[in-house]
Amino acid sequence: MDSETPAGSPARDLAPVRRAGGPRTRIQSPGRTAPQVKSWFRAGFALSVGALLAWHLTDAVLQLTSLLTLLLLAVFVAVSLEPVVAWLVRHGLRRAWSVAVVVVGLAALLAALLAMVIPPVDNEVGALVDAVPGWLQQLHDHQSTLGRIEDHYHLVERVKEQLGHNGSASSAFGGVLGAGQLLLSTVTSTVIVVTVSLYVMAALPVIKTFCYRFVPRSRREEVEEITEEILLRTGRYMLGNVLTSAVAGLATFVWCAATGVPYAGALGVFVALMDLVPMVGSTIGGVVVSLVALSVSLPVALATAGFYIAFRLLEDYLIMPRAMKFVVDVHPIVTVVAVLLGGALLGLVGALVAVPSAVALGLILDAYVFPRIENV
Repeated sequence: MDSETPAGSPARDLAPVRRAGGPRTRIQSPGRTAPQVKSWFRAGFALSVGALLAWHLTDAVLQLTSLLTLLLLAVFVAVSLEPVVAWLVRHGLRRAWSVAVVVVGLAALLAALLAMVIPPVDNEVGALVDAVPGWLQQLHDHQSTLGRIEDHYHLVERVKEQLGHNGSASSAFGGVLGAGQLLLSTVTSTVIVVTVSLYVMAALPVIKTFCYRFVPRSRREEVEEITEEILLRTGRYMLGNVLTSAVAGLATFVWCAATGVPYAGALGVFVALMDLVPMVGSTIGGVVVSLVALSVSLPVALATAGFYIAFRLLEDYLIMPRAMKFVVDVHPIVTVVAVLLGGALLGLVGALVAVPSAVALGLILDAYVFPRIENV
């Protein structure tokens, strides 16, 4: 049969050949490349579809960055308050009532802080409104300081020209509209964080049980132990952070009271709240207090700025890293690097969750990565 087949015919090219120790196979002619073309086409098509899906997924994540950041902050708040809720549950309260007690306590604390901050701000705003007519009168008095400044720089005329410039009305309207949008966005973000935090606090055991079901039963107990350790260290971290923030607020109160800077109590509360954000918050608080100290005198403001520079160095590179090493068992250099990276990636929220994230990463490496490397 094979001898009668002309050389070069398809049947000849696909002649069956028996390999040693194996079944008969057919040898593909070098000129027949249809299967190779189909293979390359499928690979290219799959690669294109995968790249397109990856691009759309990345774009969706970037568009949802703000929402994902709020959800991350809400989960972090819930996990940070979990030790308090768990303590109340261990002492006989149901979990729902424990969450309610924590929320009421935080609301009472917030109300007390607002009661300390709002009266000074209200008094200053009232004093500013009352002083505006006098300032306007002094502008037209050529013997006063403001009058001489007006005669030299013609501030009123420049303001009128700026207001009468084309587009100034729309710019002013846009500024007001932007301020309204910012206020609405802040309120909405606060509501989202509070609501999600409440749900996570109330349902945290159920959420953990559900997540554990994705882990093989043979490793589930180990994963549960690591998760509980991460949650415990996160709670300890927040406790240490609150203590260092309280120290910063108390130091601010003592300094302001000693140097005569007004609103010592309100400024102390403000610095304590800002200091919850590692490294960045203390700087913001120090700048604000130094600006308020300008109302006393320039030397007092300069002394206040120097005080906060020294305090920040002491806190960021001595108190905070050592406290974090004691509370969460993280090396000080890891704390500093984690805060810097978190702040660069997600701003204030990233700086706030940086240390717990470093703790979680360290535990996961110790449990899964390093043992495998040692056994290689």
